Amino acid sequence: MALPETDLHRIRLWARERVPEHLWDQVKVEADVADRHVDIVEVRPPWDGVGEHTRFPIARLRYAKTSGSWAIYWRDRNLKFHEYGRKRPSKNVESLLDYLENSGDPIFWG
Repeated sequence: MALPETDLHRIRLWARERVPEHLWDQVKVEADVADRHVDIVEVRPPWDGVGEHTRFPIARLRYAKTSGSWAIYWRDRNLKFHEYGRKRPSKNVESLLDYLENSGDPIFWG
C-alpha cells in the first residue's frame, strides 16, 4: 500500500526542521518510511566516533487506507509500538505532527 506522497513530504519536512542545521553533526530527526507507517527517529553519531549512527525510535505514524487517517503510536522499552490514546487519529497528518512537537508528553521526547 502506498502512503500519500503529500503527507510523506510534510512528515519529512517536519522531521528535518526539528533540529537546526548547524547541529546536524550531533543530532538529527528523520522519518523512516515503511509500507503502512512512518517512524520518527532520532539519529546520533557514535559517542566514540567509530561505527554506525544510532537510530532511536520516537514515535510511529500509521496510515489506515480505508479511513484515510493517520494515528500516533508510542514506543515502549522493548521497542514495541502501541496506539497512543490521548490523540485521536486524523486525516490531517500535520495536526499529529503538531501534537508530537507541542504536547509536552515525555513518552515521546522525554
